[in-house]
Amino acid sequence: MNKLIRKNDHSKIIKSMKRICLLTAVSFWAVISLAQPSNGFRGPSRNGIYSEKGLLTKWSAEGPKLLWETSDVGKGYSSPVVADDRLYITGLNENGDREVFSVYTLDGKKVYETVYGEPWNQTYPESRTTPSIEGNRAYIVSGMGDVVCIDVTNGNIVWEVSRSKFGIKYGKFGMAESLLVFDNQVIFTPCGDQTTMIALNAATGETVWTSESLNDFTNYVSPILITHHGKRQIIGITGKYVIGVHPETGKIEWKFSDWGRDYKRKITPDIRLQSSENICPNPPLYDNGCLFITSGSDLGGFMLQLNDNASDVTLVWRNDDLDTHIGGFVLVDGTIYGSNWIDNNKGNWMAVDWKTGITKYETSWGGGRSKGSIIFADNMLYCYDELRGYIGLVKPDPEKFGVVSEFRITKGDGPHWAHPVIHNGVLYIRHGSVLMAYQIK
Repeated sequence: MNKLIRKNDHSKIIKSMKRICLLTAVSFWAVISLAQPSNGFRGPSRNGIYSEKGLLTKWSAEGPKLLWETSDVGKGYSSPVVADDRLYITGLNENGDREVFSVYTLDGKKVYETVYGEPWNQTYPESRTTPSIEGNRAYIVSGMGDVVCIDVTNGNIVWEVSRSKFGIKYGKFGMAESLLVFDNQVIFTPCGDQTTMIALNAATGETVWTSESLNDFTNYVSPILITHHGKRQIIGITGKYVIGVHPETGKIEWKFSDWGRDYKRKITPDIRLQSSENICPNPPLYDNGCLFITSGSDLGGFMLQLNDNASDVTLVWRNDDLDTHIGGFVLVDGTIYGSNWIDNNKGNWMAVDWKTGITKYETSWGGGRSKGSIIFADNMLYCYDELRGYIGLVKPDPEKFGVVSEFRITKGDGPHWAHPVIHNGVLYIRHGSVLMAYQIK
């Protein structure tokens, strides 16, 4: 039987409902926050998109104002990461036999450095892993595959996992993966005959799960976390496969190995190398159930479509023009922008339609400028030529590659392989041992 609700009781019920709604909202956002990957390589979503607004739309002939520079970050190709009021970056020590994690204030003063694992011992030994920052901890893998957790408040090493634990099977260039961190898990892809991908407890370094072995070798890709129809999945790439992995169990839910071109790489007698190694350092792009993957060195790119429950994929299209080497690519308003590989010193800049895979343009930057890395912020592309060190500000246009402004990085040495980073109106550029900060707001 219905009862009349007194005024005071009604008020109490309303307050109680409000309290429940508030607690539900707080819990919801806590879950959302927990599910987001850490700050690190190519931004929080690993897609090269930065949310900055109010940035300059044109630079002077000399380029934007240089705020500061430092030449003591050590040799490396990794990008800096900015979190809160600190900048984090990896490099080599002076002897070149250890990797170093360095921390700076946002005006360029070094706070401390911590020596950790061993660099790759063959070609291109410079540090390549961009740190993943989660709370007050940094997670890094060395070129030889040693995984380390560092307390960023004091530089102390919290835990280490030796490369020997999971029997890494290296690709030609060692380890270049930036670790994926979420839900108190650190995701790493050692490959080999014991496992393919592993999850470590972010607090302790203990093993949470290991996936099955595909008896494959490592690639250089930083895995991504996606959500498809409410289901989360880790997307990783090994030497021969694109894989979808369950984030709680490590089960490989699907794999794809048809890279397209019948391409055979010339190899050294090193038995670890494969005759058809896919040099694939770029995280895939994900949007609305589709994944774009490309491998440099003349292998082209392709689009995969996930089925409804993310248990399998189908090939949608291939594009033999866009075979990005190491510079990444971005998706802006239905168009993929990036550069391709002609040879190790040459490449064109491109635009490809996301839905159809049709090449919209392929053009040289000109003036001896080459392929390179690319990011996006505030409706502008930032292109970094890896050969001569030009930074270009480009308006995204699927019909043409139009450089609005450009300037050249003349300090540092080696290839310009570190991807640019934007944070709080500042553009950070790393070239070898030199790190520079430019005001772009």
